[in-house]
Amino acid sequence: MVNVVVVGAQWGDEGKGKVVDLLAKKVRYVVRFQGGNNAGHTLVVNGRKTVLHLIPSGMLQEGCVNVIGNGVVVDPAVLVHEIDQLVASGVVVTPERLVVSTEAHVILPWHKALDVAREAAAGEGKIGTTGRGIGPTYEDKVGRRGLRVADLLDEAALARHVAAHLPDHNRRLVEWYDHPPLHGDAVLAELQVLAARLRPFARSTVRMLHEANRDRAGILFEGAQGTFLDVDHGTYPFVTSSNTVAGGACAGSGVGPTTIQQVIGIAKAYCTRVGSGPFPTELTDAVGERLRAVGHEFGATTGRPRRCGWFDAAMLRHAVMVNGLTGLALTKLDVLSGMAEIKVATAYAGLEDVPAGAAALAAVVPEYEVIEGWSEPLEGIQSFAALPPAARRYVERIEALVGVPVVLIGTGPGRDDVIVRGGVFA
Repeated sequence: MVNVVVVGAQWGDEGKGKVVDLLAKKVRYVVRFQGGNNAGHTLVVNGRKTVLHLIPSGMLQEGCVNVIGNGVVVDPAVLVHEIDQLVASGVVVTPERLVVSTEAHVILPWHKALDVAREAAAGEGKIGTTGRGIGPTYEDKVGRRGLRVADLLDEAALARHVAAHLPDHNRRLVEWYDHPPLHGDAVLAELQVLAARLRPFARSTVRMLHEANRDRAGILFEGAQGTFLDVDHGTYPFVTSSNTVAGGACAGSGVGPTTIQQVIGIAKAYCTRVGSGPFPTELTDAVGERLRAVGHEFGATTGRPRRCGWFDAAMLRHAVMVNGLTGLALTKLDVLSGMAEIKVATAYAGLEDVPAGAAALAAVVPEYEVIEGWSEPLEGIQSFAALPPAARRYVERIEALVGVPVVLIGTGPGRDDVIVRGGVFA
């Protein structure tokens, strides 16, 4: 079995959870390699919806080992809650099925407090953070002030860390944001309880993944968010705090680039974005409202309504390059059923590349191509030939515009509402 990276090719929320769930049948390991519980991957199995924020989406596949890699920032309270919810729903969650890297960094109570306080103080300059403490944790990581899972499990190291770093964070909370201080004894006691719960799941994961690759067990690397939320390649500063592109899979899990054979990008048949930032094809009219209502476009993590717009082939071509995509999974094609015509942005007027500056991207003028729509519902269709002719033409046009094959098509919300067109899914 080949090793595959799955990444979002737009601004996140593309349906990565469903795609990972499908591919998890073919691999032994599923690895989250970046981000934190600011992601929400939604799976619908037998009519039951499960939303996972930290635990990889392979958890609903029996026999799959799910790894939270070193590049993830882990909120221990959220992880314990997620484990308990899965167990309560009948999912087997054991240290044999769930592993947390001891090198992953820990989201601490002061990170969450700072995140919320900063965003509230930013006013019109807010970037749309989820307030989960992700950004401040990555700041402390690169500033060499972070706490890793290995240190969380070491009582003496944990106590030293709280004593050394809480005073500085409290000064910022109180003096800059008029936030009440956190109390060290309470913080330490809470973290000690959570550490005891997570201890059985924590281990170094580098050798495990090296041996899995050696034995050709099959590894699926699951990204969170999307390409254009990448801290380097996204619509900066309206981005997340980690590398969401495929290259982040190596640094975030401890494997070398020669480990990866295929990279699958996930894109909706239209575009959505949560939070602030430029969105060239955004629709603020009744068409955008229709896409939001029919597509149930509300954030799995925050519940915020997603901004909706037409498919942007110019951005997708850029995503193909920065990720090295070998195939595209096109989700939610069914949402476009019933539309007389559909538009696709084929390019930006006068530009060959996606501009780096947020202001420049906000000012681009998309050039649209109008494609005939279709009226037939698609839910349950599992072969490309069974699609309405206009839907087939839409998919084929996207393939031509972005330059990679569409290897999977989502035709409904259910686990089996998919069309497989070869590649790693076959």
